[in-house]
Amino acid sequence: MTEIARLTLEKKSRDNAEPRAKAALEAVQKGLGFVPNMYANMANSPGALETYGVGYGFFRGEGGFTPAEQEVVFLTISHENGCEYCMAAHSMVGEKMSGVPAPVLHALRSGLPLPDAKLQALSVFTRVMVASRGKPTRQDLQLFLAAGFSERQVLEIILAIAVKTISNYSNHVFHTEVDPVFAAYRWETPKAA
Repeated sequence: MTEIARLTLEKKSRDNAEPRAKAALEAVQKGLGFVPNMYANMANSPGALETYGVGYGFFRGEGGFTPAEQEVVFLTISHENGCEYCMAAHSMVGEKMSGVPAPVLHALRSGLPLPDAKLQALSVFTRVMVASRGKPTRQDLQLFLAAGFSERQVLEIILAIAVKTISNYSNHVFHTEVDPVFAAYRWETPKAA
């Protein structure tokens, strides 16, 4: 396999970031109590960092999904994109903060069917949206809707894909080191057979 390029930009902090990025980092520090490596790397592009933060906030606050469903969406996207950093971070958030049941979390991390029919339908549809680049079939949509989700939530999944594309791809090119707080949830991209 070809080695992924690595950006050499230094991590930014509240001390050396541009003003817009500094404000975003201060908000992250206030909310989380620390600045995760992902944010410190993305702060090299204030636009990327701000867009990520705004989209993430809208998805969390207005997407119409429960916290556990939100993590299913984020973990499914991150698994599809092979983002080791986001898989670790969202696994921790899923277990400690969002109430994702352990068997569901295990299945998401392992790429296995979820033991909950509604969450499985959500994960499958999210995976279809990523893999098809937003071109689900009528049947894909009908299965998603039949599981109890709405057409508006299709747009919210698109928002989550946009947000996770920013973070997943940034983490790929930075080879972002997993923060100690997420280390117990380290995950490796499955090797192709």
